[in-house]
Amino acid sequence: MSIVTLPDDDLNRTLAHFRPGDVEPMGIAGGTYTITVSGAQTNGKFCIVEMVVPPGGGPPMHRHDFEETFVIVEGEIEATFRGATAVIRAGETVNIPANAPHRFQNVSGGTAKLICICSPAGQDEFFREVMAVAPAERPGKSRELAPKYRVEFVG
Repeated sequence: MSIVTLPDDDLNRTLAHFRPGDVEPMGIAGGTYTITVSGAQTNGKFCIVEMVVPPGGGPPMHRHDFEETFVIVEGEIEATFRGATAVIRAGETVNIPANAPHRFQNVSGGTAKLICICSPAGQDEFFREVMAVAPAERPGKSRELAPKYRVEFVG
């Protein structure tokens, strides 16, 4: 049996505690996204984004080199992954492997609320940079910035 030695506690890291109102929500891909834990708070290991998606909303087909896990809190989404489609409902979780083409769309008829965990982090910074431009410029800016953040729109 091998003995595992844990590294010392990183005293430069602090407790990441999010409270509603701490961070300004952002309008992205037709929804409202709030970064609740940033990559800066986790040394780039992961980030967490709360996504409130209106009926019919969601991003276009895309892929990226990081894992993305969605916990559906309210409503339901239709997830398309490598051409296969599944409906994911409140209380369910879905993981999208890195580099796989995928998209999701709110098909519930009401608002869908998702918790998105990206590992490693980076998607949070992509959202922040896209939001720094005027709303009319955001779709073009998303495509322009995509390579910088390891994202590729498919189609």
